[in-house]
This record gives sequence, C-alpha cells and structure tokens, in this order.
Amino acid sequence: MAAGALGALVAALETHRGRDRAVRALCYGCQLAGAALPGPAGLPGGLLAASAQLSACRTALRLFDDLAMLRHSCSYGLGPEGEDALVRALSVLCNVANQLYYPCEHLAWAADVGIVRAGSQQWWRRSTALWGCALLLGILRSLRILFQLRRKLSQHKCSTSSPQSQQKLRAQVKAEVLSILMETADLSNAIHWLPPGFLWAGKFPPWLVGLLGTISSLIGIYQASRGANSEDA
Repeated sequence: MAAGALGALVAALETHRGRDRAVRALCYGCQLAGAALPGPAGLPGGLLAASAQLSACRTALRLFDDLAMLRHSCSYGLGPEGEDALVRALSVLCNVANQLYYPCEHLAWAADVGIVRAGSQQWWRRSTALWGCALLLGILRSLRILFQLRRKLSQHKCSTSSPQSQQKLRAQVKAEVLSILMETADLSNAIHWLPPGFLWAGKFPPWLVGLLGTISSLIGIYQASRGANSEDA
C-alpha cells in the first residue's frame, strides 16, 4: 500500500497539473504559517518569502497554459446538445473568462520584468477580475448542476432505481459541493486582491488569505486523487 501511494504521488508530481497543485498548496501553506507565527523576522519571514517565490514560480509556469485552455475551450465549444442550456451557457462564459485571463496575466508579468513598457498593475487587476468572474460563473454552474442532481436523487428515491445509481448521484452531489467550497474560497481571495473599495477588497489579513488558499488547494488535491482512483478502478 505504501509503495502504491508513493507511486501515485510520484506520478502526480511528474505531471504539470499535479505539480502545480502541490506547489499551490505549499505556497498558501507557507503564507498561512508565516502569517500566523509571531514576529516578522526569522522563520515567519522566511515562510512568507518562500510563499512569494512559489507564487512567482506558478505565474511563470502559467505562461504555457494558454494552448491547453484553448484546446479545452474548442473541444467544449457550445457544449453537448443534451446538456442543460443554462449549464452550457455558464460553461462557455467561464471558458471565455479563463481564456482571457491568461494573456492579461502574461502582460502583467512581462511588464513587471521589464519586457514590455506598460503599467503592470492595471493588467494584474484585469487578470484578477477575470479570474473572479470565472470562479463566480463556475459556482453558478455547480449550483445549477447540484439542483438538477438533487431533483434526480429525489426522483430515484421514489422509484425502484438501483442502489448503484443512487450512490453515483450522491458522489456527484458531493463533488459539486466540494467544487462550490473550493471556488468560493478562491473567489474570496480574488475579491480581496481587487482594488480597495469593492466589497472586502484589501481587507483580509495575510493569514486568512493563506487559510482560504490552503483549503481550496487541499480540496483540489482531494478531488484530483478521487478522479485518479475512479479512473484506475
């Protein structure tokens, strides 16, 4: 069992998505620990510095994510015909927001390092706003799917459906609930990083940002591991 778990961990870390999830969790975990520990110097300062470097690492690695996102958007298109129309519309808008997010972030990064002459802050604000829009659309889509799943589950309880089908529906409900929790945590941080004056922008203490990011990261890792286990089965 230990050898299998180690093999699964190594296999995940050898992929770009798996490594990004691990770096993301470590980034937010360092921020949470660094902000929670007393004193700005010593270990707390080192953890916060490590968090900043890990965040910069993820930003640089996202320079190569545009084509993967474009392929996903093209493969989804306007969504399968049998899917709910509202779910399809929300998914398409979410894909558009995610697709626009990457070039905005790339321009902000390029302005920060001096490759292009532009104010980086405006591009960081735009990329954060697009990320927040994508998260909000994702939450609305999951809520719509969750509503449909709950209705199907109540119908199955009134019928003679198999326990396996009910168990599958419950697993889908759990996955959507976790997605809503994960995206809500990320959306809270996204709003915090927007210009002051909008909702709670700029009002979160560093430890709360780290906590929300850590929760979101751990949920993402759990969902990815569950998906890998279901594929193996």
